[in-house]
Amino acid sequence: MFGKESGDNTRIKQLAKLDRFSGFSDDEIKMVVEAATYLTVPEGWAMMSENTPADKAYLILSGEVSVRRGGDEVARVGAGDLVGEMALVNHKLRSATVVSETPLEALHFTAETVAELNAKIPHFSAALTGATEERLKQDSSD
Repeated sequence: MFGKESGDNTRIKQLAKLDRFSGFSDDEIKMVVEAATYLTVPEGWAMMSENTPADKAYLILSGEVSVRRGGDEVARVGAGDLVGEMALVNHKLRSATVVSETPLEALHFTAETVAELNAKIPHFSAALTGATEERLKQDSSD
């Protein structure tokens, strides 16, 4: 199998292995993959900037990003992690800048895509808020 369908199947398998999606059916995972936009991101690319409106989130499939506040690195996250979801969930400006430290593979979600997935898959929202809650706990312990 080649092309988009082959890539989608690979990404479906990747998501199915993540704890955050363990309660999702195969059809729901397929819906998530099909709704998102698959991206490859070069090293050194700013995926989002601090104090800007929330319009997207990324699920990192491979690679690593640096999360920075005021220019200082506060975290490094990688495969299986969500970035950008906090501002989308909380309807606030971005609290950090996210820069790719390595080449990445990621799924890109717009605010509209997230809203559509929340409507179709109620526990998609729980996966996002779970990621947000984890990040807030990390931030408060730092």
